[in-house]
Amino acid sequence: MSWYCDVAPGHPWHGPYHDREYGFPLSGDQALFERLSLEVFQAGLSWLIVLKKRDALRAAFRAFDPALVAAFGPEDVARLLADAGIIRNRLKILAVIENARRLLRLRAEHGSFAAWMDRQGDLSKEEWVALFRRTFKFMGGEVVGEFLMSVGRLPGAHRPDCPVQAEIAAARAQPLP
Repeated sequence: MSWYCDVAPGHPWHGPYHDREYGFPLSGDQALFERLSLEVFQAGLSWLIVLKKRDALRAAFRAFDPALVAAFGPEDVARLLADAGIIRNRLKILAVIENARRLLRLRAEHGSFAAWMDRQGDLSKEEWVALFRRTFKFMGGEVVGEFLMSVGRLPGAHRPDCPVQAEIAAARAQPLP
């Protein structure tokens, strides 16, 4: 997504995401679940729409706490579908709720979502896509690829000459919390 390095800097929405989040390593279940969910919501839409609705999505999905989202029931689905501040797509909403439940099962088996990903080893993008399709809902190649690039698991988030690359390298050298 090297074009992002050309258009994002200085943009009020893309700029901060490009400079401080995109491609930086993440390990916490809540942060990983949020990013995975945002990629689900982005499918078929522009990333700008997701960034503009991010705060509303965080509020609607209880800060993307997997345990809270996993407990959502029909009344929550109705609440979400009525919330004009978020992306109101029933299939995406149901996928995010189901993905929270599946993440909790991974956490119970492996200790955390990040630990589960670590145990997969060095996979190609195609292998990651196949694994995520078996494990989660609403997992197309773009969703999985962008998720993995955005959390520093696959290369390609930034051009090699992008100044953010040095910051990502420094972040990778630090132990994750």
